[in-house]
Amino acid sequence: MTQDYNRRIGDEHFRHYRCTQCSLLFIHPVPDDLGRYYPNDYYYVPESIDFLDKNHGQEKYKIDIIRRFKTSGRLLEIGPSLGTFSYAAKLAGFEANAIEMSTECSQYLNNVAHIPTVNTADTDAALLSLEPFDVIALWHVIEHLVDPWKTMDHIARSLKPDGIFILAAPNPEAFQFKVIGKRWPHVDAPRHLYLIPKEVLVERARMYGLTLESATTDDEGARGWNTFGWEYWLGNFMRDPKRKAFMHGIGKKLARLMRRWDQKEGRGSAYTLVFRKAGS
Repeated sequence: MTQDYNRRIGDEHFRHYRCTQCSLLFIHPVPDDLGRYYPNDYYYVPESIDFLDKNHGQEKYKIDIIRRFKTSGRLLEIGPSLGTFSYAAKLAGFEANAIEMSTECSQYLNNVAHIPTVNTADTDAALLSLEPFDVIALWHVIEHLVDPWKTMDHIARSLKPDGIFILAAPNPEAFQFKVIGKRWPHVDAPRHLYLIPKEVLVERARMYGLTLESATTDDEGARGWNTFGWEYWLGNFMRDPKRKAFMHGIGKKLARLMRRWDQKEGRGSAYTLVFRKAGS
């Protein structure tokens, strides 16, 4: 049993179950009012392109990963929020597109960033409506999906032959999760419906004709999520903003002490996986 420790939207408890065969961890039942846990302030929406110009450099490591496999072509990001990665991909020479459920973020992407974006919560239907892609990216999205396997199947179908599917997600084999347990910030109930072991994703991807090309829990993104985990674990014990900020500072110091364990391959707070669809 866990609660919404990260945002404290209500006092409901959520029950997690673990598959005895594959160790998949999931919430059941999924709340009927799941949208309530994505309030209006879940996204900060700026008014100009300045935000993307200032922040897209943080996504460079993702572009570098993709360039090992694809250097150009049609790219789709699912769940881009404000689209810093999509914008970085556009500047890097990719033909960037997006699917986003937030109306406000979609308007920003379409009208300010000029990245063609389908505004819908039905990712599967949107994939069926679009032309195939060379690259499809999910950065910490799959854990939010009600039916991740159906979406993975549609992603595989929406890739061109030799196309690349890249995703990042919380790692249930993380050192932090073993230490912190249900209060680990990356549990993030009920927004994170699943914590999916890497091996489960690899096996599912194989079923859909996708072969693993690369896997790590120690890239720049994972190291950032390591810090986030310690920082917000301590901060979430406090409600007063000043005390919360103080504990965040302690969490950052703790993260530096824990690097030895967090950065051990396989034990980072998040994994990044790259899959390739078979060529024609």
